[in-house]
Amino acid sequence: MAIENQKTRIANPAALVTGGSRGIGRGICLELAQHGYAVAINYVANEPAAHETQQLLKAGTDSLLCRADVAIAADRDRLVNEVLARWRRIDVLVNNAGITSVGRRDLLEATEESWDRVLAVNLKGPYFLTQRIAREMLHIQAHDKQLAGFAPAIVNISSLSAYSISTNRGDYCIAKAGLSMLTQLFALRLAEHGIRVYEVRPGIIDTDMTAAARDRYSQLIADGLMPIRRWGTPEDVGKAVAALVTGAIPFGTGDVINVDGGFHLRRFPQ
Repeated sequence: MAIENQKTRIANPAALVTGGSRGIGRGICLELAQHGYAVAINYVANEPAAHETQQLLKAGTDSLLCRADVAIAADRDRLVNEVLARWRRIDVLVNNAGITSVGRRDLLEATEESWDRVLAVNLKGPYFLTQRIAREMLHIQAHDKQLAGFAPAIVNISSLSAYSISTNRGDYCIAKAGLSMLTQLFALRLAEHGIRVYEVRPGIIDTDMTAAARDRYSQLIADGLMPIRRWGTPEDVGKAVAALVTGAIPFGTGDVINVDGGFHLRRFPQ
């Protein structure tokens, strides 16, 4: 069903990916474009990387670059308004933006400054952005049937740190564990409206965030840290997100999809 958007027409669902300029976010943007989504690429500071992601999208993809810090309420509002001004709709939200613990300090030396920043970006931002976009999805259902036709979905990108402890990244672990509960809360609240909510939980993924520990992680992987002995890729995560939002699990919501090479499997020592 084609959708009127000012003087243009959009026949594709629209997705907003926070932190979409590089790493896992880029992988998600590229995969959603392959499945026919119009893609809003959110970024905070690295505009060249955002432009590079946009250039890498499937030819013909309708896309939009949106600079915003999801930790800031005014930025979140502006972000949503820019996407709605472009397409009048947001069918998919992927809460991917995140930062690691500032300084990676031991629990006994952790700072409130790091706590405030990490929780603001990794948990508060997704919580209130999901709230705002869920309201927009419900508004479209109730008042603009012309824009209906694509099953809405929200995907939160968490981490194996939601349950796997790192005592030098306490704030990060707590934020990711909170994101897991956020998924369950919104999944329950929105199920009756046909809005599915999922958590994708990546493991060790080959991005610039993990580059500093490449040698250490490579050795752990070789030694059997995960049953599938290779690095994960942004494409691996993107494929999981695309499968969910395109309806691979139509009779499910609140599910956790591990993209971690089997890291989550509890194994008894041989």
